[in-house]
Amino acid sequence: MSQDTRLATPATIDTDALVIGAGPAGLFQVFQLALQGIRSHVVDALPHAGGQCVQLYGDKPIYDIPGIPLCTGRELVQQLLQQIAPLQARLHLSQQVTQLQRQDDGRWHAMTTAGQAFSARTVFIAAGVGAFVPKALKVAGIEDLAPGQLHYHPAELGMVHGQATVIHGGDEEAVAAAIAAAGQASATYLLYRRDVFQAPAALLERLQALRDSGAIQVLIGQITAVQADGGQLRSLQWMDGEGQEHALPLQQLIVCLGISPRLGPVSDWGLALERKQLVVDPATQATDAAGIYAVGDIVHYPGKRKLILCGFHEATMAAFAAAEYLQGEKPLLQYTTTSARLHAILGVYHPQD
Repeated sequence: MSQDTRLATPATIDTDALVIGAGPAGLFQVFQLALQGIRSHVVDALPHAGGQCVQLYGDKPIYDIPGIPLCTGRELVQQLLQQIAPLQARLHLSQQVTQLQRQDDGRWHAMTTAGQAFSARTVFIAAGVGAFVPKALKVAGIEDLAPGQLHYHPAELGMVHGQATVIHGGDEEAVAAAIAAAGQASATYLLYRRDVFQAPAALLERLQALRDSGAIQVLIGQITAVQADGGQLRSLQWMDGEGQEHALPLQQLIVCLGISPRLGPVSDWGLALERKQLVVDPATQATDAAGIYAVGDIVHYPGKRKLILCGFHEATMAAFAAAEYLQGEKPLLQYTTTSARLHAILGVYHPQD
């Protein structure tokens, strides 16, 4: 029997709920849905959970989370991930939902940039101010590169092993990537427009040590073009501070120039919008499409406040509304303190159960 060696298209995932966005509101949405017996899958454009909270406030203090006097954005997301760990929700990262269409049976068909399809009974849009997408490198020749050579904010660096690698950027992520690549790549270059890098002191000390040893070469300038031969990355052109052009052979290019929010495909899904925000009923967080709910900074209703704790409340209201939508009747209000059913869902046990 012959075997088709082409990459297979991922099978469509059937789910009760598809959550779009893995920021704090989206992660808490997973928790609240699980309390209603609704399993979910989560899609996010970033390579890690946390959304804006981690990307913009990862190490900055947050003081207004109930019961937590002080935490950083990253610490809050870690706690939320720990909270949903027993619930077996699957996160699909580094991909964006591009299509969302209602099917004849009332389910919603979603497709992501990674080619993953979902068939969901309900959809929860928790995309904040939009999907955070990497800032693209726009230079001559970039469009000629074959896949696997240009990487934006990669979650892992296995591709640089034995390869000449340039990391382009000046923030913590770029510095960390350069340090990680130095132990794997045949040559590691950190290229940025100035010799000032924004990262914690420990990372900067490690970077300096690797610079001193020659394991990392820092180049100060701007990329002006890349050269490819038959789609294969061969070199890049870069300009130093004096306007001199240089050619640098390489095989892998990692770009960490930050991210920016884009409302993107959400605006094409036919949902009611007001000032680039989804209009919802604050009692249910329902949009004007049956089975689609929205929470967090992407929503608008009278009195809306763009606060994390408001997103938590909205996720709770949306979960109760979805349970009624799916079951055809109002769900029974139960408390995690006393409910044996909820304890079973959360994987906890108390003698009084």
